[in-house]
Amino acid sequence: MKQFMDKDFLLSTDMAKKLYHDYAAKMPVLDYHCHINPQEIAEDRRFDNITQVWLGGDHYKWRQMRSNGVEEAYITGDATDREKFQKWAETLEKLIGNPLYHWSHLELQRYFGYTGHLNGDTAEEVWNLCNEKLQKDDSMTVRGLIRQSNVTLICTTDDPADTLEWHEKIAADDTFDVQVLPAWRPDKAMNVEKPDFAAYMARLSDVSGVAIKDFASLKEALKTRMDYFAAHKCSVSDHALEYVMYVPAPESEIDAVMAKGLAGETVTREEELKYKTAFMLFVAKEYNRRDWVMQLHYGCKRDNNAYMFEKLGPDTGFDCINNYAPSAQMADFLNALSGTNEIPKTIIYSLNPNDNASIGTILGCFQSAGTSGRIQQGSAWWFNDHKLGMTEQMTSLANLGCLGNFIGMLTDSRSFLSYTRHEYFRRIMCALVGGWVENGEYPADMKALKNIVEGISYTNAVKYFGFDL
Repeated sequence: MKQFMDKDFLLSTDMAKKLYHDYAAKMPVLDYHCHINPQEIAEDRRFDNITQVWLGGDHYKWRQMRSNGVEEAYITGDATDREKFQKWAETLEKLIGNPLYHWSHLELQRYFGYTGHLNGDTAEEVWNLCNEKLQKDDSMTVRGLIRQSNVTLICTTDDPADTLEWHEKIAADDTFDVQVLPAWRPDKAMNVEKPDFAAYMARLSDVSGVAIKDFASLKEALKTRMDYFAAHKCSVSDHALEYVMYVPAPESEIDAVMAKGLAGETVTREEELKYKTAFMLFVAKEYNRRDWVMQLHYGCKRDNNAYMFEKLGPDTGFDCINNYAPSAQMADFLNALSGTNEIPKTIIYSLNPNDNASIGTILGCFQSAGTSGRIQQGSAWWFNDHKLGMTEQMTSLANLGCLGNFIGMLTDSRSFLSYTRHEYFRRIMCALVGGWVENGEYPADMKALKNIVEGISYTNAVKYFGFDL
């Protein structure tokens, strides 16, 4: 029996161990998509206790606590932090086979030096150990955690109307050498069907200095804000889509849809899809012109529990996989951009693992010279960033595309301890690649394998995004 999560955790072959320890483990971390708060980096926040780090916004953990019958008071409610931690510890011991079990213990090992296992009985010991280090060790502030994780660059997720003031303060601080760059996330400008669309358009008008009254003026406002983001070194965008739609319509129809949204009137489903198609075609062409990367996250059905949504609002753990994502429309969307040679560098993520193969085949239709893997399949996302999900995504990409050009892992997290997810991913990747070599499916060409492993771990992303590192 192997020791619990030892130095060769997940590495079952000699080649996997060599690839991980000699190459992958030594590479820095480039976290090109996350949801951390740049204000906490600017202010170098120090957390009071482990509950604040682990449970203050982590809907992954909240979902599992609810599955364990824990009352909401101990999850998002007014129970004490110590009580919440106890309930999480009692839940964790039941999560055999769940990535949260591995993530949590990797974080305890790497940041707190704890090599035991957390459960209801050890909760007090772990609580005291973690809190003492968080309160007294200067390497455990937000910036300290980033530094000890060997992170070189972070892209946050930012609304077009954001002032980016915290990014400015970080950039001006010579004592912190990790780049923290904004990433453009214009979902509120795209969601014409939402009741707050008109209010958001008014805010965007104020910030941009462009009175938004139709689609043409919206495009001008967005271009103005893109210029502002570009001045803050933004070169990455991100979109949360139900699916990648393609329902083209003339701009006169788009103006009519916008007029309804601005007036607070109900927008039909067909009108919504036409508006969003026009919106996405416009921003994609702008990204291409600016050499920005376009990330498309799709396949989520959000806010499914009406009772809990009323109590807690969005992003609290009540989302699920949506299995409606017509790949033909995604291909048509990219094809429309291809007709004028205006496809930007694009990363496609689906929340539904059944989409792996369709994404893999669509990639091959739209690659072009000049950029290796210009159209990418993103890493296994959200409900899929576990051992099986990552293995299936990389295997599918290897089968249908070019795994050696893959830009690898991201945290997609709100936690400053989540950088161990890069380690988790790298171990799984080395186990997969090492297994192929051990099985005689790829030669033991260490120069080529070094390039592949280091590329997927870090260097492919540096080249793909064009970051100055």
